[in-house]
Amino acid sequence: MTGGIPSALMPVEQALEALLKMAEGALIHDVESVPLDKAGARVLAEPLVATLDLPPWPNSAMDGYALRHEDLRGEPLKVSQKIFAGAEPAPLESGTCARIFTGAPMPENADSVEMQEHVEILADGRVRFLEPVREGQHVRPRGGEAQTGDEVLAAGVRLGPIELGLAASLGLPHLKVVRKIKVALLSTGDELVDPGQALNPGQIFNSNRVLLSHWLERLGCEVIDAGIVPDDLTQVRACLMGLGHADLILSTGGVSVGEADFLGQVLREDGDLTFWKLAIKPGKPLTCGSYRGIAVIGLPGNPASTLVTFGLLARAYLLRRMGVAAVEPLCCEVPAGFSWSRAGSRREYLRARLEGGRAVLYYNQSSSILRSAAWADGLVEIPEHACLEEGELVRFIPFAELLG
Repeated sequence: MTGGIPSALMPVEQALEALLKMAEGALIHDVESVPLDKAGARVLAEPLVATLDLPPWPNSAMDGYALRHEDLRGEPLKVSQKIFAGAEPAPLESGTCARIFTGAPMPENADSVEMQEHVEILADGRVRFLEPVREGQHVRPRGGEAQTGDEVLAAGVRLGPIELGLAASLGLPHLKVVRKIKVALLSTGDELVDPGQALNPGQIFNSNRVLLSHWLERLGCEVIDAGIVPDDLTQVRACLMGLGHADLILSTGGVSVGEADFLGQVLREDGDLTFWKLAIKPGKPLTCGSYRGIAVIGLPGNPASTLVTFGLLARAYLLRRMGVAAVEPLCCEVPAGFSWSRAGSRREYLRARLEGGRAVLYYNQSSSILRSAAWADGLVEIPEHACLEEGELVRFIPFAELLG
């Protein structure tokens, strides 16, 4: 067991730093090749290098007329061919122009394009150019986006729709990605019942498992369902012993300070307890450590606490273990549509939505209320010991950043 665990509440930044350090010491190095259409949310294992020039040939950026600039002498030009996207044009005849459409390849000898709005079609079919034409205008040069051998995406980039589209533009049918991190997801608590079962007195349905399993899959993780473990020290220990094939054990519940803190007790007795108790609201009783070499993150059981601590801390840990460099969510400052007079010693994350450009709060900020997050667009951060007047700027973290 690790000694010297601080008893004071740990600041959020310090907890995040510790988690990222743990992640960097256990990076996933296994690589696999997956089809392009299965690579969403995965992490590139090696740089994506252009295998051809983009575009592979000069093409028109406009619907208009392709010409050789030196042929412009003030006289109308005959149209010698029509070029559609996907066509293979003939070389441009001297003293003529070509009708061309957006994306179509430029004919040999042509160097400029004039948009169709700036020309006049004469009765005999010739084209008069009404405005000065710059040499090279409206032409997308070969290799203007990327040249063969260019690194277009770095290793460690998460693959979203844009990145996958870029890979497709290079004609790549497969991508080398980091294998999925295996997350064993377990819930602790005698009160928990899976949806579809009958509720006995004192029991509630387990919402955290559904919330986290779908969230983990969106992050590109492989979820191992470890089920619900009763509040029993022996069963908690037995469950952890059976999860040696996981990269991370992620639990909810059973980490509060009290007689039911069985996860923390097992880590203190049989593993390593890195930290617990954070200066955050909601989510103070977060536990982090390892059990027989497997990383363990124990999230609090209240749904809003689970959401906040996973989104701000566990999510960053998982992404960093897969090699992602930029793991913190983008945020912005917006005017507060509320006042806040309850300065606290812990940093608070309030469920809020944007209305008219201002952040307004859900009326009930209890850590047990998941409906507050379904109503909200994201989290408003209230610094420690801070009071706010309506209209002051607050830091806003969109759920769109945390969930993706």
